[in-house]
Amino acid sequence: MAKKSTIDKDLKRVVQLEKATAKVSQNNINLGYSVLFLIGVLIFAAFQTTSLEGGTILIVAAIIGGYMALNIGANDVANNVGPAVGSKAITLIGALLIAAVFEAAGAIIAGGDVITTISKNIIDPNTVSDKDTFIWMMMAALLAAAVWVNLATYVGAPVSTTHAVVGGVLGAGVAAAGVAAVNWQVMAKIAASWVISPMLGGLIAAGFLSFVKYFILYQDDKITAAKKWVPVLVSILAGAFSVYLMMKGLKRVWKPEPYMIAMIGGGAFAIAFALVRPAIAKAAATMPNRQKSVSDLFTIPLICAAALLSFAHGANDVANAVGPLAAIVSAVTAGTVAAKVTLPIWVLVVGAIGISIGLFLFGPKVIEIVGEKITKLNRVRAFCVALSAAITVIIASAFGLPVSSTHIAVGAVFGVGFLREFLANKNKPIADAVSYS
Repeated sequence: MAKKSTIDKDLKRVVQLEKATAKVSQNNINLGYSVLFLIGVLIFAAFQTTSLEGGTILIVAAIIGGYMALNIGANDVANNVGPAVGSKAITLIGALLIAAVFEAAGAIIAGGDVITTISKNIIDPNTVSDKDTFIWMMMAALLAAAVWVNLATYVGAPVSTTHAVVGGVLGAGVAAAGVAAVNWQVMAKIAASWVISPMLGGLIAAGFLSFVKYFILYQDDKITAAKKWVPVLVSILAGAFSVYLMMKGLKRVWKPEPYMIAMIGGGAFAIAFALVRPAIAKAAATMPNRQKSVSDLFTIPLICAAALLSFAHGANDVANAVGPLAAIVSAVTAGTVAAKVTLPIWVLVVGAIGISIGLFLFGPKVIEIVGEKITKLNRVRAFCVALSAAITVIIASAFGLPVSSTHIAVGAVFGVGFLREFLANKNKPIADAVSYS
């Protein structure tokens, strides 16, 4: 027996060694692919800048921009698909494909033509009028943000890449032009959003989850309750995402009036309700009266939410993240420092492709953290997280608060986790009876 026990321990050690070796090998392979992408960016940028004076600086800046894009894909995109993966609504491979396609589409289709070069207007461009100083300031900001997001991804921490760029620009701006160049009012808003956005996301997600629990999952006839309320919830999601896309995802190519945004949101709600209600009734007709059946009704809406979040993120946040690169391109080609510049399509292409590659190579680690490690997510909870993300961004945008989709998503996941624990401790027998919910 002792000999058999020793053999078992040795076999376990061999298996652990093989797993560790495989993990190290995969990491090295992924690193190799990343280097190949950056070499591709070098060649691509060289063709774009052959006739320009200062082309070498642009090539170096493009490589740093590509490195930043890899890190955006590895970290920031996880927030959009993490809940869907954690709830088993979609596989990791499926989520990676959806996120890669919709992130790239959002960046290229709706990334816009004009962006603010001094990220979030935190540095007065008049204080950095020297072209060379401005170029080096932006390169330092971009590299600092990329390194920070890289370190965060390495330890599995979901962070905001937009705020990383803001911090990089702030630090580089102070070094280049002094503390007086900083717009502290804007910085105060950004700092406030670090607290407000996750709290608001958590409260809204917990509110919707409470509604689902008390009006559907805790009812004796769950299927009848689901037929009544699930179409309403899905229609709210459709309306919220329509408004979300108008305010954030498409704001760089089209800025409709507030009344038009409200009409579009209301129309999306009405159309979704008309389509979803009979579909839910048909799907629920043969379902057993169980909470898992109710959870299954949220599968398709949850996948759609992940795709729409990815599109809006690609359209809104990616352009901000590669903004310093666009600012450098403008300064080199125009010879002057401008508050707003045209965003070249090749910069968007570098960002879009880099995000997709970074997502596939390094994204699964952070997706696992957001979707599985913070709290247990089923499809009902994941749906509440996605809906909360859209609504929180809408509310914050209405008040002019610059918020982070990362902070909101993580806050929403915490919110549903806290509610789950609160209900479990408040009424243990009920919590045990509905443990799946």
